[in-house]
Amino acid sequence: MRINRRQLLRHGLTASAAVWAGHRLTAAPPNSAGTPPNSAGTSVDLGTLLEADDPEVMRLTRDIFRECVLGKLQAPEGVLTHPWITAGGGFHGQWIWDTMFVLDLLSLLPGMEQNIREVFQNYWDFQARWNERTPAYAHDMIPCMIVPDNTNWVKFPAYSQIPILAWGLERVYQRHHDQELLRQSLGPLERFHEWYWRERDVTDIGLIAVGSYSGDVQHGRFETFDFECNLDGLKLTVHPTRQGPDEGAWYGDICAAGNTAYLITAERCLERLADTLGDAAMAARRRARAEKAAAAMREHMWNAEAGTFLSVERDSLRQIPVATIGSWMALMAGVPTEAMAQRMAEALRGEHWTTPLPVPTVDRLDPRWRSDSYWRGDVWPAPNYQIATGLARYGHHDLAAAIADKTVANALRNGVSEHYDAVSGKPLGVTFLGMSCSIATLMLDGLCQAHTLKLKGRP
Repeated sequence: MRINRRQLLRHGLTASAAVWAGHRLTAAPPNSAGTPPNSAGTSVDLGTLLEADDPEVMRLTRDIFRECVLGKLQAPEGVLTHPWITAGGGFHGQWIWDTMFVLDLLSLLPGMEQNIREVFQNYWDFQARWNERTPAYAHDMIPCMIVPDNTNWVKFPAYSQIPILAWGLERVYQRHHDQELLRQSLGPLERFHEWYWRERDVTDIGLIAVGSYSGDVQHGRFETFDFECNLDGLKLTVHPTRQGPDEGAWYGDICAAGNTAYLITAERCLERLADTLGDAAMAARRRARAEKAAAAMREHMWNAEAGTFLSVERDSLRQIPVATIGSWMALMAGVPTEAMAQRMAEALRGEHWTTPLPVPTVDRLDPRWRSDSYWRGDVWPAPNYQIATGLARYGHHDLAAAIADKTVANALRNGVSEHYDAVSGKPLGVTFLGMSCSIATLMLDGLCQAHTLKLKGRP
């Protein structure tokens, strides 16, 4: 049986439907209509904020906001000295990946600005603690998750996660225009990005590998999609150039298409946010990083036959001959040329990727594909949202809508869950996992055609 990263930290179910009154956790439950309470402890009727043509879509949306969004807010606890976001299902900690999707929707609700600032501050507080206890080369990492009662946090988790903090920050800023949040966050966020380039692009080519200071190869895989088939042969090595008495085998020998694309996306977000604050120097630094990495992806990872981007061996740059869910994240990052994006759309319509519920997490003709296998053939709402976003960016709106509408329709039929069987649509894993709130985001971003959900007063 495979043990995923969340199962390492299962401590029992956390309370759902938690709400905030300033810094105090109140016990106000959802009202009888199923609408979630706001930070003042009074009910927010989502019907005054959002509208949908289909009452079942509104029912689903209420469930998502109650369980996946407000239900994930937690009181300060242990090393998390500010309000924080838990992933749910007993996974007791503030992850990078899950939290950004939750904050994106939390920012739609009134009165959440201070809570959101404090959720981000948990990351920056950890970064400062980490720097006090680690060598200079490791400085400024943000870990995969911050666990409130973890007293051994220098040793575990000694690895990071998909770098989408800047994406989440920009999404929140677009809703609140909270410049205090930007002033608080941009410095430590840039330092986190620089940690990624220094410690995950160790050959300085512009491509991001995975790794872990624990020396555990599976911890390295946890920096991305846990069990992606492209990382089956992953090994951790010593740093290729740095030498010293305390060095270890911490650096993955495979550069991941997904993580590279995510960091490019994050750099583009940080560039725009720096421009917002008038920091032209920071914006230029982020732009240079993103452009170098995008060029490296096009040169070394593009595979016309597969119609997508493939991960590569770090030292030889030889492509790993399997496309996975991370292969498609280049679309959202704006990496492909128009011709490449057209070929990617064709590939997604082809037999390698057409499952009744799209998009499978590995090429379905790969012998390792199983329709219900964890990151090895199943379907996840959040990556579907990112793929649909990327397709729409390149004008492939119908294909984006086909993915988005099938994802929403399956949730209407089978409920909100962590992941799903790519053939039957059967729910798998944790019910109402935080980042599965992206099912609502598919509709709110206008990526669907058959299922509509929008902010009131918006066209």
